[in-house]
Amino acid sequence: MQQGKQGVMVIPQQNQNPIEQLQARFKELESGFKGWLAKQSLPVEAAVVTLTSGAQGAAIGAFMGTLTNDVSSSLPTPPPQASLNPQAMASFKQAQALAGGPLVQARNFAVMTGVNAGISCVMKRLRGKEDVQSSMVAAFGSGALFSLVSGMGGPNQAANAATSGLFFALVQGGLFKLGQKFSQPPTEDIYYSKTRSMLSNLGLQNYEKNFKKGLLSDNTLPLLNDSALRDVKIPPGPRLLILDHIQRDPEIKERRGFSS
Repeated sequence: MQQGKQGVMVIPQQNQNPIEQLQARFKELESGFKGWLAKQSLPVEAAVVTLTSGAQGAAIGAFMGTLTNDVSSSLPTPPPQASLNPQAMASFKQAQALAGGPLVQARNFAVMTGVNAGISCVMKRLRGKEDVQSSMVAAFGSGALFSLVSGMGGPNQAANAATSGLFFALVQGGLFKLGQKFSQPPTEDIYYSKTRSMLSNLGLQNYEKNFKKGLLSDNTLPLLNDSALRDVKIPPGPRLLILDHIQRDPEIKERRGFSS
């Protein structure tokens, strides 16, 4: 403790967690960088996004290459006559591309991530939105260029580049749709909105599943009686509260009188 100028004891603040400080600083730098990037022209933004994403991909590829380096070194050397067989050489190059060392994988991942991010940036600026079409176009470009750079193209590089691009686009489109499906909140059941509100007000929201199991929706509220609530296994106490609420609710009473 320290004593202030007026004799008040001041408790020094505890040091913040270094990891939290680092995370806060990183988020601050990231936010500032995105704000600066949004003010740049399209060519500048696309170039910066491509370079930064390519650098990240190269780092990931280099790490992956250290894991596959042993596999690459164990690949058999093709015999001299294999050079006369384009299909055999293409297969060997494909194996090298998939099991190359750190430098090879760094190049491959840099191309895939950099081109994908750059095209996505351009599409988002031009179309004003990020959707499945933009995502598939970016994936097609990254797949096609990866096929050419990695040497997986084989004898007919143009056809194989188009095939690889199409494969990348289809996979990316499927992943985009799947991500959208799981990221969207579940739609609220409109047939149980009043029922949910009633149970919440009574503190009985745990019994909503009982209502749904017995198909007791908003439309059946005016018709509810003790027997119906007992059939869906709601205990006596909650049953009394629900029936009392229905008796007191003017809207439900009006609907009950109209239905009778």
